[in-house]
Amino acid sequence: MHFCFVCPAVAIRLLSSKIWLIFDIMYMKFDQNKTPIKVNVTSETGRLNAVLLHRPGVEIERMTPANAHEALYSDILSKEIVDNEYRWFSGVFERTTKVFYVSDILEQLLEDDDLCASLVTQSCRAEGCDYLIDEMLMQDAKTIARELIEGFPYRAGKDPDRYAERRYVLRPLYNLFFTRDASSSVFDRVLVNSMSFDVRKRENLIYKSIFKHYFGCEVMNAQEWNSAARTEGGDVQIGRSDLLCIGEGIRTNAKGIEFLAHTFKDRPRFNIIAQQLPHQPDSFIHLDMVYTFLDRDRCMMYEPMLRKTAEFAGKRTTRIEIDNGKVKYHDCKNMLEALKQVGMEMEPVFCGGDDLWVQQREQWHSGANFFALAPGKVIGYRRNIHTIEALDRAGFSVLKAEDVAEGRVSIDDYKRCVVTFAGSELPRAGGGARCMTMPINRDEL
Repeated sequence: MHFCFVCPAVAIRLLSSKIWLIFDIMYMKFDQNKTPIKVNVTSETGRLNAVLLHRPGVEIERMTPANAHEALYSDILSKEIVDNEYRWFSGVFERTTKVFYVSDILEQLLEDDDLCASLVTQSCRAEGCDYLIDEMLMQDAKTIARELIEGFPYRAGKDPDRYAERRYVLRPLYNLFFTRDASSSVFDRVLVNSMSFDVRKRENLIYKSIFKHYFGCEVMNAQEWNSAARTEGGDVQIGRSDLLCIGEGIRTNAKGIEFLAHTFKDRPRFNIIAQQLPHQPDSFIHLDMVYTFLDRDRCMMYEPMLRKTAEFAGKRTTRIEIDNGKVKYHDCKNMLEALKQVGMEMEPVFCGGDDLWVQQREQWHSGANFFALAPGKVIGYRRNIHTIEALDRAGFSVLKAEDVAEGRVSIDDYKRCVVTFAGSELPRAGGGARCMTMPINRDEL
């Protein structure tokens, strides 16, 4: 059991801003020999060797119709149904690769007193409840981990009345199971994203700790470079070791893309393809809601983005060419043309098939949001039947997640396949398979 008894001297130490700034240095004493695998992701489709997931917990039940919008949900979810859907989703990964879970790693990290003190301090300060710090640090690591994720409930007569209406002093991390959003593997580093909405900003603290002190990885953050810069993981896709595809919309802005261009400015022959996204409706929040890589030469695409019709009329596609500090900007007809210019000729499969009405329906429920387990072997929602039929016609064998998770079939027996899992509740949270996965390591293509 982990108990961190706080004497007055220690309390002063914890609340001293000068000493608090030293905690990042103190973190480095964490035993890096425990690092289980190195972060290395140089494509969207190389065979997956390790992934970070988070099982949706009671935090998803801690919202009401009144605060669902603040939590960035369009509806409230049934946890019982979510649990069953996520069981088969995660089961596919547990059968095919090494899986790490956020809550397990967090609990382990909190066994270190200095890491625990810093993470609790930063979390409470982010929510304006510094008075909770000492009380939380009196608890064991498992309890602290649970409260950081599920929230610390308001107690009448003990907590300030300003927390009564929202019910939680530390707000639950409703979106934590979308592990992609707050962090992005970019080659051998992790981009800890500068989230656009306050309700998600505390996720950054957890992911920074996980990648820096568990995986021993260098982390970067756009907001530390420029306070106006914003990035989110659903907008960041790795085409190759010399290519990023980035969505520019309501979550990732031009300053965020500028940060990435600055980060890789000294590389020879590096490209960033930036695709403007509509700011409405909510289904267009990230690039991976309209475009994902399926194979070395195949992609899933929402057709209006390719044709520049409907909401995509007038949305720019820009190729940013970087070569040893020199930067050039090229306007492109669409993403496929931009990819062709850098030597990646992609054949699209259309989300929703060929019918515009069906395309809109299936894109709304993450019909373009696929995740590659290996080249040509992807996973996505079963409910988007016209999208799955389009993949079938394109040569992807259709498998059920239940069969893969139980070992009745193997993705290795197929050249190309799509593993489908049931999704009636999960899509209502606003994301799909790629949103719920954070790749740690992939084979080189």
